[in-house]
Order: sequence, then structure tokens, then C-alpha cells
Amino acid sequence: MALTRTRHKMPDYIREALTERKLMDAYQERPDYQQNDYISWITRAKRDETNLKRLKQMLDELEGGKLYMNMRWTSRR
Repeated sequence: MALTRTRHKMPDYIREALTERKLMDAYQERPDYQQNDYISWITRAKRDETNLKRLKQMLDELEGGKLYMNMRWTSRR
């Protein structure tokens, strides 16, 4: 299902982190709304420390495959 709200552009540093940890496929397998929410949530952080903490959380959740924003999540594929 396509998003009806604004699609946030992925910043280079997030793309690089996903690529470095080999998680781009895991990211792209998530629904559009989750991809968009992660980008929005990370980039809205006002402090660098918060930004990095959120980025790490997203990467860890993608790696584990069972969480989305600290909530249980199961792929429907």
C-alpha cells in the first residue's frame, strides 16, 4: 500500500549506516509507513546524541527483525 502522506527523503548518513551494517534489504522489506516513520523520527531529533541513539535503535530493530519502534512486529510475508 502506497503512502498518502509526505514521503521523507533518506539522508546519506542513514543510507551509509544501513549499507555498512548490511541492513538495506531488511529496511526495504519493511512496509512503506515504517520506512517513512523511521526516517522522520530520526531526523526530527534536535540533538546529535538523540539522532545517533535513534539511528542505532532502528539498526538494531532491523537486525533483530521482531521490533518496530520498540513494539513487537511480525512480517506478513
